[in-house]
Amino acid sequence: MQYIDPPNSSTMPLSEPETLLLARHKRVAVISLNRPQAMNAINLQMRGELFDLLGQLRQDSEVGAVVLTGAGERAFSAGMDLREFAKVMQETSLAEMRRFRWERGEGLSQFDKPIIAAVNGLAIGGGVELALQCDICFAAESASFAFAEVTRGLIPGNGGTQRLARRIGPGAAMDMILSGRTVAADEAARIGLVDRLVPDAQLVERAVEFAEQIAANAPVAVRLAKKAINRGLDLPIEQGLELERDLATFAYTTDDAKEGPRAFAEKRSPNWQGR
Repeated sequence: MQYIDPPNSSTMPLSEPETLLLARHKRVAVISLNRPQAMNAINLQMRGELFDLLGQLRQDSEVGAVVLTGAGERAFSAGMDLREFAKVMQETSLAEMRRFRWERGEGLSQFDKPIIAAVNGLAIGGGVELALQCDICFAAESASFAFAEVTRGLIPGNGGTQRLARRIGPGAAMDMILSGRTVAADEAARIGLVDRLVPDAQLVERAVEFAEQIAANAPVAVRLAKKAINRGLDLPIEQGLELERDLATFAYTTDDAKEGPRAFAEKRSPNWQGR
């Protein structure tokens, strides 16, 4: 694995995947999908290595937030590696393919720390699905998004039909997925697929700055707030409010909940303990 060391950063003693790059900016980990020769297409190796790396970052108390981007200038990710997929379809039963394709495919959506997508260049199919699993989406002005599966006799199979409809509404999701058309970054921002649209040269820098702002807050509170939002989306409002009350009550029991008001009263920065 190649570590990228920005000024005033340190690397983490993690295992070394071959399809990813990792950099550290204060309390922010930056993961780059690293198959630029294949437009960062997602093969089974990358899927497994991303799952494992997120598991390690989840346990790293020095990491408060993550940014996910693509290596190179052409693509965030061109989606599923179709060459590998075609070979797998010939050699593997459908039941077995379903098992090993999906069993480790939800690492991003299950990651309990904030994660920001920084979409550079093309995001196609599975690349858009990766961005949809992130909490916030930054995109370069030259970025574009497409679900092209129907043009190849397929449909989105890693959450695209479900997460896109929840994100931008069923009508806009039908538009994108059934047509297979490419959506430019400005339209993606207008329909709510993208949260922040930034100049190409500033993409990762701006995403990291925002991630650092998040990571500077109380770690337990940030994770509880993320859980409240994500779980509440699938609940009726009454149950969502009950969930919020339960999580807020738990937050009151933490050391950080005592430190925050104390630091405010003493007019100093809080010293978060993450517990």
